[in-house]
Amino acid sequence: MSTPIEVTTTVKVAVPKVAAAKAPAAPKDEITLIANKWKKKRGSLIMALHDLQGRLGFVPRESAMKLGRAMDVPLARIYEVVTFYNYFKTEAPGKYIISVCTGTACHIKGSKDLLAGLEKELKIHEGESTLDKEYHLQGVRCLGCCGLAPLASVNGKVYGKLNTMDACYVIERIQQDRPMVAAQEEEAVAE
Repeated sequence: MSTPIEVTTTVKVAVPKVAAAKAPAAPKDEITLIANKWKKKRGSLIMALHDLQGRLGFVPRESAMKLGRAMDVPLARIYEVVTFYNYFKTEAPGKYIISVCTGTACHIKGSKDLLAGLEKELKIHEGESTLDKEYHLQGVRCLGCCGLAPLASVNGKVYGKLNTMDACYVIERIQQDRPMVAAQEEEAVAE
């Protein structure tokens, strides 16, 4: 019988800087910087969109329109890319991004069941966020921790050797860590 293992890694996950009901747009000067960085490079629209999503956690429509104007790319072309690639999000994800590895090792060891357990626990499907925008659930191809298969990461913190029943464990760990996150946010506001 295996027990869940908690490991901290340096998995990069785009986390939205602002969790608001209305989608924030990147400041125009940031979009200009992104556009200027990528505009003259052939086939760089994907990289510009990665850059934009990396700053905001998703690609808001207003920002996509500004980026399109600045790079002379039609909005339709931007949405062809954004909607084709699974990586891009057009809506702000939840505060806690739960990524379940679906790579070969994790798949063989039961990541499909783990994902189903998290869907049941959170009452959402893969690629969705909870109504309160606390949690976002996504499947990812590989987190590079095959020896810990199957695994999930939450905002970069990895939980390994999981099974379907461990879906509750992952949610409990997030809830236990929440007071620490809230304390950090309060300190940031106080400064």
